[in-house]
Amino acid sequence: MGIVMNFPIEILRLRFFAAASALLLAGCTAGLQFQAEDSKGSAEPPPPTEMITEQLIAAEKAVSLQQGDEDLSRLVVANPPPYAIGRGDVLSIVVWDHPELAGGGMTAAAAALDAAGTNSNVSANVAQPGFVVDHQGRIQFPFAGLLPVEGLTEEAARALLTQKLARYIASPNITLRVQSYRSKRVYIDGEVKQPGLQAINDIPMTLVEALNRAGGLLPTADQSRIALERAEARYRINLRDLVQKGINPGNIMLAPGDVVRVHSRDESKVFVSGEVVTPRALTMHNGRLTLNEALGETGGISPLSGDARQIYVVRKTPERTRVFQLDARLAGSIAMAESFELRPKDVVYVAASPLANWNRNLSLLFPGALTSAVGVTNRP
Repeated sequence: MGIVMNFPIEILRLRFFAAASALLLAGCTAGLQFQAEDSKGSAEPPPPTEMITEQLIAAEKAVSLQQGDEDLSRLVVANPPPYAIGRGDVLSIVVWDHPELAGGGMTAAAAALDAAGTNSNVSANVAQPGFVVDHQGRIQFPFAGLLPVEGLTEEAARALLTQKLARYIASPNITLRVQSYRSKRVYIDGEVKQPGLQAINDIPMTLVEALNRAGGLLPTADQSRIALERAEARYRINLRDLVQKGINPGNIMLAPGDVVRVHSRDESKVFVSGEVVTPRALTMHNGRLTLNEALGETGGISPLSGDARQIYVVRKTPERTRVFQLDARLAGSIAMAESFELRPKDVVYVAASPLANWNRNLSLLFPGALTSAVGVTNRP
């Protein structure tokens, strides 16, 4: 009697199980789905999925090369000009055999300090002995009066002063040097050991020179993302690409007022999630990381739950969101994964296999409605 009464319930349970299986299988084979909403809450069509092929990789490399070919011709100077005297500089002037012309501007202690070669390290805020170039670019010297020296080199300023003093002194022998460089500066910030102001002196201030004066790059520095701001212009410098293109970074000349910022590698991360062995955020290697390297550093696709057919790369661009898909089962997929360059903030996602989705959904379903239905049928 009990068997006859339970027979319809067993059929109901089997039908319920079959219907649930159909729904689960339909969800398992759907793949990765995207749905966006605009500001009004209405659904937008999902972005199209672009299959990773040799043609797509070639097109992406062409776009990257075009974006990387920034015009740096204004920064590259093969033969830098000599230092030009500027406002605020302190000049050391000595007229030999005429110590009275020092006029207190150049003391014996300052001359000794200048001979020791330590003047460049003296703080710009400390009043230095010597002849200071005023806000109009002039110095005041005995017999010569107000002498405009702004924009002149040491040799040109010495020749001008010699010409002025020749009216009063026969064949004057003059030594003129910049004692303290205070008119021109650049600012170094970011991933360097000693960020801060760097004074431009008689040694040409190239990018390499500025970085070395700042103590060099830290291990966390991203050599592919060095930003240089000059007035309203902004340049992005990739040291690795410059070397590959045959451009010497030592020829990139800095100008007064330039701001150089070395970005951190932590600002250029790629996020790997989904069915990989160890999902995590990866740091790019000086701006470079391929899809194959990203999967390798996270342990690869999970052999128990990962679907090699559904490897996605989600990239947010200023225009739209792009979704790339790689089918790792195809011949040559490993080579394509090695050639596919990731970009900062990319999200690599490996979808679960249909069987893994089935097991997970089933484990969520059985402790709920189906388990309760089975329990009701077993009641006496």
